[in-house]
Amino acid sequence: MRSSAPMLRTAARGLATVAKQPTAAKQPLVTTSLCSSSGVLTVAFNQEKKLNAWTMPLLQETFTVLNDAAASEEVKGVVLTGNGKYYSAGVDLSAMIQVKAPSALIHQIRDQNQLVFETFINFPKPLIAAVNGPAIGAAVTTATLTDAIVALEGASFNLPFAKLGVPPEGCSSVTFAEMMGEVKAQRMLGLEQWTPTAREALDAGLIAEVIPGDDRDALLARATALCEERIAAGGGRRYNVEEALRLKTINAEESAQLANAFVSPTFLGAMYDFNVRRKKSQLAAFFFTAKALLPLWQPSPIAPNPVV
Repeated sequence: MRSSAPMLRTAARGLATVAKQPTAAKQPLVTTSLCSSSGVLTVAFNQEKKLNAWTMPLLQETFTVLNDAAASEEVKGVVLTGNGKYYSAGVDLSAMIQVKAPSALIHQIRDQNQLVFETFINFPKPLIAAVNGPAIGAAVTTATLTDAIVALEGASFNLPFAKLGVPPEGCSSVTFAEMMGEVKAQRMLGLEQWTPTAREALDAGLIAEVIPGDDRDALLARATALCEERIAAGGGRRYNVEEALRLKTINAEESAQLANAFVSPTFLGAMYDFNVRRKKSQLAAFFFTAKALLPLWQPSPIAPNPVV
């Protein structure tokens, strides 16, 4: 296994360049606005040209904002939304995956995935998702870890996990069935890839409210009002310490399963096809070579991290 790692790294030289993140962006990747009277902080993903897809810099900015909000006496609650037409296109895998030894890569994927969802689970103040447009992948599952989802009528909720050959994440392997029932959960999480509209998601029990039309101001006003209601009721989250521990345990297990799936033939093949469609030749070549050489370099499965 070790002797083949250099071959994989050689095949991936192009990816190393593509995966580098810009550090000199003029506009913030996340915008914030604090209502001084209520203490509600509106946090918006701000990569409109990339459909608010999550790159590592965007996630790092988001985590910094949420951590600062958690520690701030001025901030009493948070509303999450997206600028532009999309709430978020989810994780930009092409920008997140970096070239390194396979064993190190899957440990990184496990740890990063676990951190993303624990950040939402651990946030100590009211947290509302104002979904202004399509939400994909982790953008959906993190939203379901907030205290409530309010969505514009044109929003939709898409989970492509099964078609990518990876398991559910964000606790969705358990919580979606609890929210919607087993049949609808499997429709979303499975190969059917059912993508409910906002109205369908409301009927299914996935979200709390739908705002008619495309009035983003009305969406944010309603999300802010829901946040203010939770603040007035004591300012806590919808789940207690025991429920948070349960969610973190589910998340730890899913994160390890996800990391192991990232070095499977199904996932590597799906990523090759995806990048061919996008005409990303360097990335396509990387995933093609990685799949072809998989028997030589595939690392042993890893276990979940301990939950604290």
